[in-house]
Amino acid sequence: MKKIYSLTLLTLLFAGLAKAQEEKKEDKGEFSGNFQTTNQFYVRDSAIGATTTQYEKELSSTDAWLWLNYKKNGYTFTARFDLFNNSPLLNPQEAYTKSGLGFWSVSKKLEKATITVGYFYDQFASGMVFRSYEDRNLGLDFAIQGAHIKYTPTENTTVKAFTGLQKFRFDLRPVVIKGINADHHFDISESFSMEPGASLVNRTIDQGTMNVIASTINNYDLEQRFFPKYNVFVYNAYNTMRYKDFSWYAEYAGKTQEAIINPVNNQMELHEGKVLLTNLSYSTRGFGVTAQYRYIDKFSFRTSPLENQNLGMIAYLPSITRQNVYRLLARYNAFTQEFAEEGLQLDLTWKPKFLKKHQTQFNFNTSLATPIGSFKGATVSPVNFEADSNRYFREYYFEIQHKFTKKFKAQLGYQLINYNQQLFEAKPGVPYVIANTIFGEATYKLSSKKSLRLEAQYLKTDADLGSFVNGLIELNIAPHYSFSAGDMVNVKPGARNKPAAGKEFELIHYWNVFGAYTKKNTRLTGGYIKQVEGVNCAGGVCRVEPAFSGVRLTMTTNF
Repeated sequence: MKKIYSLTLLTLLFAGLAKAQEEKKEDKGEFSGNFQTTNQFYVRDSAIGATTTQYEKELSSTDAWLWLNYKKNGYTFTARFDLFNNSPLLNPQEAYTKSGLGFWSVSKKLEKATITVGYFYDQFASGMVFRSYEDRNLGLDFAIQGAHIKYTPTENTTVKAFTGLQKFRFDLRPVVIKGINADHHFDISESFSMEPGASLVNRTIDQGTMNVIASTINNYDLEQRFFPKYNVFVYNAYNTMRYKDFSWYAEYAGKTQEAIINPVNNQMELHEGKVLLTNLSYSTRGFGVTAQYRYIDKFSFRTSPLENQNLGMIAYLPSITRQNVYRLLARYNAFTQEFAEEGLQLDLTWKPKFLKKHQTQFNFNTSLATPIGSFKGATVSPVNFEADSNRYFREYYFEIQHKFTKKFKAQLGYQLINYNQQLFEAKPGVPYVIANTIFGEATYKLSSKKSLRLEAQYLKTDADLGSFVNGLIELNIAPHYSFSAGDMVNVKPGARNKPAAGKEFELIHYWNVFGAYTKKNTRLTGGYIKQVEGVNCAGGVCRVEPAFSGVRLTMTTNF
């Protein structure tokens, strides 16, 4: 009997070991990654202002990223190789060359927690108190190197905490950043839910940075001097409430006293800061509307007050305005004024039921950005800010999309822009830009795999570089090929490029010829491009870029 019992135990033991071994063998690991590169060859064109250092000396540039990811037994290992050769990406006015390990991390997933050491990306709520992210299109990388933990004690509760230093190119900024965030989801009924949360972020300035800040303040007049703070605390409270077809988000963020730069006199001052953001949306079949309001008062939160523009950003405050995709509609973009700004945006989408057969859709958007308190300026024209140059930005946008047949669809629209170019592009004395743009697009399906797309825009203004016409034709051959050719022409001069007395204005062309080839997970593109100088935006964050003239080749692949 004992032998039978022993044999049974041994059998069960070996069966358990065999099963465990089999399960262990099943986790063979998962490897993935991607590669991206952009190569540019520069052709000098003084007529459009394409005259940066690359046109004079380097003549070409390359940016590349190789991302590798491996998962096994609850561990995740990540590494990214970054390469910049003669690159204008990180600073459009320089040729930057360096390569190496730009990102690495090791994560372990436990039962209710995930622990990460190395670099990481994350954000709290909308990102107004903390957002660590990457945007390669603008050369931004705000990764944090340190330790991060995400804890989910229940299915509806999440707590996150971190500490570390912000990445700067291949180095680290010597400023310690710490933070904690918690939120919880409540299902009050089948049609009513809430998701409140709160965050606290602390930044501690290092001694070297503080010495520079103190030295700068000591050069001010006596009455303008103050004692800067080593530590600043930023906090927020937020909530998302959903009821049937309605959704309401509200967030308040505050910041303790710290030195920030006043853009009026370009001097540091000691201020507290605050931001209020709220948006209300309603969506039902065939109709949707979203209204958004934001108030910003002295809320610049960076690794130090010495940083400006897109450098050292800890808080994420994207423009409250619409992000346009057409070439001329995206000509004038507003970016957030952290010292003082009030903004509104309204977005409407309507698909009338009585036109359902023809699939017609109307889109309307309007946005407004002004100094604090400017909403009270009722004497200012609702479509013309020129009477008050202190105002920042206004846009009216309308389009109608209509599908005529299974093969043919088109859209037509109009945009009005009021744009404070002196403010957004740091060009003293230039007049206010008032631009009217009409645009249209048509797509015709030639066959099951071929389609032809046409687009055209006309922008009219007497300011800046004047009026432009843009046209493009695009042929798509699924699933592999895409070709396009277009031209944007400066047809009329503005305040900044008026011809000399006795000379006629010559048309300036911005040609574009483009081709793309896609196979499975790999895409190759190439084109000859002329790009006008101005504000370039991606993901709601913008920067001023010089003109570009030359050949651009790109490759992206996932594996």
